[in-house]
Amino acid sequence: MAILRQLQKHSEHNQLLVREEKRQYILLGTAGPHEPPRVHRGNLQGKKLSAGGEGHGSSSANARLPGSPGRGASAGGGLCPGTNSSFISRGTPSQALGERPRRRGAAGSPLRPPTAPATRSVLSHSASPRFPGGRLFQAGPGAFSSPGASLLWLCTPEMAAPKVAVVGAGVIGLSTALCIAETCPSCSVMVLSDQFSPNTTSDVAAGMLIPHTYPGTPIHVQKQWFKETFTYLFAISNSAEASEAGIHLVSGWQVFKNTPKEELPFWSDVVLGFRPMSEAELQKFPQHRFGQAFTTLKCDCPPYLLWLEKRLKATGVQMYTRKVADLWELHSEYNIVVNCTGIGAHQLVGDEKLFPVRGQVLKVHAPWVKNFIRDGDGLTYIYPGIHRVTLGGTREKESWSLSPDPGATKGIFDRCCSLEPSLRGAQDIKVKVGLRPSRQCVRLQREVLSQGGVKLLVVHNYGHGAGGFSVHRGTAKEAARLVGECIAALQGSSSRAKL
Repeated sequence: MAILRQLQKHSEHNQLLVREEKRQYILLGTAGPHEPPRVHRGNLQGKKLSAGGEGHGSSSANARLPGSPGRGASAGGGLCPGTNSSFISRGTPSQALGERPRRRGAAGSPLRPPTAPATRSVLSHSASPRFPGGRLFQAGPGAFSSPGASLLWLCTPEMAAPKVAVVGAGVIGLSTALCIAETCPSCSVMVLSDQFSPNTTSDVAAGMLIPHTYPGTPIHVQKQWFKETFTYLFAISNSAEASEAGIHLVSGWQVFKNTPKEELPFWSDVVLGFRPMSEAELQKFPQHRFGQAFTTLKCDCPPYLLWLEKRLKATGVQMYTRKVADLWELHSEYNIVVNCTGIGAHQLVGDEKLFPVRGQVLKVHAPWVKNFIRDGDGLTYIYPGIHRVTLGGTREKESWSLSPDPGATKGIFDRCCSLEPSLRGAQDIKVKVGLRPSRQCVRLQREVLSQGGVKLLVVHNYGHGAGGFSVHRGTAKEAARLVGECIAALQGSSSRAKL
């Protein structure tokens, strides 16, 4: 499938439109203030072109500009080492692309370069847009004495745009795909999963941003993940998209029967207004002796997943329903595979350190409940959402059952009613079960799979346990950074192979 990118550059006097198709740049049109558009096409693949003509195989560091006697436009101008490159200037697109001048219609005249000589000017680097493996340069003002002339330096890609498959469509998979698409725009990103919302583990989650500690991950790393996630979601909560994304602020209390050893958790300065509960507040919870009050964020999970899918589609990411039984089966289709399969990684990659922690929750209609309440042991919680209140919960290590347990349902409801007696009036009670993908630490790392001399680059991002929503954006950004390293490695291999 052709990879299409468009760049439209406007200046005061002219307009250029360039399209990248596979590994060739095509000048679709140029137009001056008093000239009709001209359309030309040229293949830069395997050529090194100078601006003065075809120049095949040229390696001059000072390419000749149209109408310029002698040296190039800048001390640093000319060809980009190790790439296929070309100057394209107004009035000479055909020559710049290595083609003979064409005529405009039957009565048209050949295209001619500007008659006025070009003056020397240092080219300025334009960081955006970026071409995969190449760069775009734009001549600064005054680069040409000919009115309306401008200059583009296009370096063709060193390799075709990398294809990245993200396996898994829960909150980790979708947010990781989005971060890759945002930070690596040259990539072709696809999401593969046998289940999408509303049938993922993430759809069952409460979506509260209260971190769970990973014993095998440094605290400063966990805090960074949480802070990046909180900052990202807080911005959405303050936008017009908050309702559609299902993200909102919620205030409440975390209460303890005994004072915890750590009265100030590592995330206390990330959430809003963290403070010890007053004696008056604690009177609401007569069985508890200590508490913390703060404001945090909550994601209503199904709307948030659909919002992520919408964002992905807007950035060109494609999503396919596909069950991946072995990551290696993707090696002939993709350059990089990102494993965001959650508990599925136990079988997919044989991770014995990954285990399920079964969670059962109730989703109830109780619109009068506005504040969250969480018992310090994490077993009992009340999390109000936009439309429903989540009551929890259970933590059953090594249990793979997805069938609701009536006894657990009664226990959850009774415990929550002891914290908030008004819940006895809750209606439309629905039971949900999910398996938290738990490890001592999140697996967030690169791996190279190899068979018969063929290699597949893999990035793992799974094992978030009960804290996935609290750190999902932070770990997605880190996974995207690792994908960037993989792309750099691929480009390095491509360059070495050519040498």
